Amino acid sequence: MIRAGIIGATGYAGGELVRILTGHKDVEIRWYGSRSYIDRKYYQVYQNMFRIVEDICKDDNLAQLAEQVDVIFTATPQGFLAGLLTEEILQKVKIVDLSADYRIKDVAVYEEWYKIEHKSPQFIREAVYGLCEINRDKISDNTRLIANPGCYTTCSILTAYPLVKEGLIDMDTLIVDAKSGTSGAGRGAKVPNLYCEVNENIKAYGVASHRHTPEIEEQLGYAAGRQLTINFTPHLVPMNRGILVTEYARLKTAAEGKLPAYEEIKAVYDKYYAGEKFVRVLDKGVCPETKWVEGSNYVDVNFVIDERTGRIIMMGALDNLVKGAAGQAVQNMNLLFGLPESEGLELVPCFP
Repeated sequence: MIRAGIIGATGYAGGELVRILTGHKDVEIRWYGSRSYIDRKYYQVYQNMFRIVEDICKDDNLAQLAEQVDVIFTATPQGFLAGLLTEEILQKVKIVDLSADYRIKDVAVYEEWYKIEHKSPQFIREAVYGLCEINRDKISDNTRLIANPGCYTTCSILTAYPLVKEGLIDMDTLIVDAKSGTSGAGRGAKVPNLYCEVNENIKAYGVASHRHTPEIEEQLGYAAGRQLTINFTPHLVPMNRGILVTEYARLKTAAEGKLPAYEEIKAVYDKYYAGEKFVRVLDKGVCPETKWVEGSNYVDVNFVIDERTGRIIMMGALDNLVKGAAGQAVQNMNLLFGLPESEGLELVPCFP
């Protein structure tokens, strides 16, 4: 039995980790960490866990926790783990970090976009970027630190990855338009996230400055074999869960000046995703919808070729709290401990 601890268990992503791990046959949660609710029963914070979780919330003492569990999930703000992580801790326990502290390999880029000093840059190179569908071969029982990707980045990368990898689109023309439900902003009280601010409204934010931009550029840059600069614009929409990305890029033409046919593009997506449990390439003409993946670890992707403009429109949808956070973290944990990758994640999407 894998002993797990969760720091940040009372945030939205942490709560989703509890929900998923509670149903995982190989995991026992030993530590429900929460700075705001110490000594309160967990179900008193999330009443949906009444008569399911009787444990009390504990503090965020990472060093003490490392003595008691096999894996720690840190569902915490940026800078938390980087400020506490030591070699001694990593020698005792595996860590799956849901923040961005170890996702970006260039510490200067991290500090520029996140506006904080990185306190433990010595661990950045070691951390494995835990997008399993792309980096599965880099995750093993010897891996100590996983940088778990977030919701915008997971959806944006997986939606375009096959075409980037095969060099079928002009990367200098890539535009990512993304929309998120309000749980993506976390559980903290913020005026822009109040009901009256969000309901019956949609708004762009972080325009030309959103901090997930360099992460998407870095990971797609590895696929393209060069540094990239893209346009990424997120939007907040009045729903609880979900990410929908719509990406636009100019298709490269064949030697005879023709655009690739639908069948050629579909074959490329199938090459990368036909064997993937959690990536579903939809039928021709079917556009992804957030409702079709809600509560699940699936990512739905598809594309449309615009013959008139010579562009391809790529679309992806996922649940930001599952595949975009907690579900992906459990997927990574399964790989770390040699379990079937889908263990505990056979979650059928909820509808309606």
